[in-house]
Amino acid sequence: MGTTRRSFLGMTDVADTGSQVPEASATVAADGYPSNTALYADTSLTEGVDYSRRYRRHPWFDDDLTQRYAVQRTAILAPHGGGIETGTSELCLAIAGYHPADLAPTPTAGPFHDYWMFEGLLSSGNTRLHVTSTNCDDTVARAIAGGSLNAIGLHGCKPEQADLPAGTQAVLVGGRSTALKSHLLTRLTAAGLQAIDANSLPDLNGDEPTNIANRTLLAAGAQLELTTPLRQAMFGTNTREDRKNTTLPVFWSFTTATRAAIADLEATQPFP
Repeated sequence: MGTTRRSFLGMTDVADTGSQVPEASATVAADGYPSNTALYADTSLTEGVDYSRRYRRHPWFDDDLTQRYAVQRTAILAPHGGGIETGTSELCLAIAGYHPADLAPTPTAGPFHDYWMFEGLLSSGNTRLHVTSTNCDDTVARAIAGGSLNAIGLHGCKPEQADLPAGTQAVLVGGRSTALKSHLLTRLTAAGLQAIDANSLPDLNGDEPTNIANRTLLAAGAQLELTTPLRQAMFGTNTREDRKNTTLPVFWSFTTATRAAIADLEATQPFP
């Protein structure tokens, strides 16, 4: 599948250096790159300077103590982290079980989930690093998603993309996994968050089979689209340097609810 409305509206295109930076309306015609592979091949960009990739896989050990990478239950993905869709990197880490400030296990006893993220590191103009999730071909992202039963993709959108009033703090719950969506809607709502089924929003429902969150062993995952006001409410200082150190209660309420939804699903799911 090619570009979607997500390629046209609502992507971050602001400097990520000041305090409480709002997301500006982008007026781009389409993604600047047709795939992650194409982005990585651009010699004008330097990994570690203009963008970064972070991931973690959790090994297991067989009887002779040989390290293996087994099928995982649930992976957490943030394809547009850093300055692209702000706050999704920090959420990715926290939902996977690691504090975004120092990667300390949070909670200490886990459970822990595999994760992968792509982050825009430009001081401004990170919109041009956006690769639509249906075109995500990063080999590690594909391996992590494809080695998991479930996956959750974290994204940012603007209220007007979901026909919501300006300033609305909400999360749109989409994806191809009906069961995971149901648990997420239940848990996020119980946590006092406005959780909306994205089924009626074709531009935000994340139901394309090629969406990286749906490239799992079960060919289904979930996509969470957090509105800009909700993500802004999660941090005391909304800059790349300070978000990880200024997480607010709503950040942890969202994280705890999402992790609980994952646990609800995994409790009923056979594991190979």
